[in-house]
Amino acid sequence: MFTESSRYYRQKVVDAVTKDGRTVKAVTLRRVPALAGESHVVRGNDRLDIMAGSRYDNPTMFWHLADANSKLQADDLVEETGRIIKVPES
Repeated sequence: MFTESSRYYRQKVVDAVTKDGRTVKAVTLRRVPALAGESHVVRGNDRLDIMAGSRYDNPTMFWHLADANSKLQADDLVEETGRIIKVPES
């Protein structure tokens, strides 16, 4: 269902019933572990996919940066120049 580079790759999928009675597939909540890393000051041209490509040799792993900073919308991390974000080791 999810590719190996997805943050949901090994996450359990369950059946859930919507308010209108339909049964749908849903991904269970994930627990985000504390990750060791370093601080990075956001510059105006920063992009998470480029940072992930440089750091992990895989630009689709940008979600590691979102997880380390407790963000669901990863791009929010680089909207504000000067913001300090955490860049995990792996």
